[in-house]
Amino acid sequence: MPEPQSIDPSHIPHHVAIIMDGNGRWAKQQNRPRLYGHKVGVESVQEIVESAMELGVDVLTLYAFSTENWKRPEDEVGGLMGLLKNYLQKELSRMLKNRIRLTCIGDIQKLPADVRQVLEQAMSETAQNDKFILNLALSYGGRAELIQAIRGIAREVASGALTASEIDEELIDNHLYTAELPDPDLLIRTGGEARLSNFLLWQASYAEIYFTDVMWPEFRKEAFTQAIIEYQGRERRFGRTSAQVESG
Repeated sequence: MPEPQSIDPSHIPHHVAIIMDGNGRWAKQQNRPRLYGHKVGVESVQEIVESAMELGVDVLTLYAFSTENWKRPEDEVGGLMGLLKNYLQKELSRMLKNRIRLTCIGDIQKLPADVRQVLEQAMSETAQNDKFILNLALSYGGRAELIQAIRGIAREVASGALTASEIDEELIDNHLYTAELPDPDLLIRTGGEARLSNFLLWQASYAEIYFTDVMWPEFRKEAFTQAIIEYQGRERRFGRTSAQVESG
């Protein structure tokens, strides 16, 4: 049998983004309610954060709750918000111990007040941590993000602070929720679906995309490691030819 592939520690993606999909379908397969899948999914979050840190990833962005998710049944939304609040409260001490900085992208003003308070407190208390960034996408939508960026730029043009000719990629980057973060190198989607679902539409332009049939509650260290190995086997050309990449 061929030897299992191993991770190249010199070629770790700086920023990994994950669409955590399949909680509800996995729970249905277990003949359990959807919220049970989300609860087990929290265990996957904990394990993947630890695995990413061990491998040397700098930033991990998790698509935790989209703008479209507000359309789900009220009891499921309430359950998700409760899980988020409990996770933040329980993990804060570990974040502080392991120098994890918590950040967030999305319209968090739509979150319930008690959840938002816990989130903002956790972000404030971990703001000086410098080993790893855990970035949660909450009430997030890529199109909504682009709209707010365009509106901000339009206001600057209207006020005379900016001319249309000065609008470039860097300016747009600086008006996005992710202004202080590098673009993702690797975007993973679990659960067997093959679409971006309105996630990091601008930032993922050159990300390597990895789709897996593994449902999020079962996506643990081994599956994450396999995604990194797959990433390391790809050639990132950014519009260049293979010969140009090889020549440096």
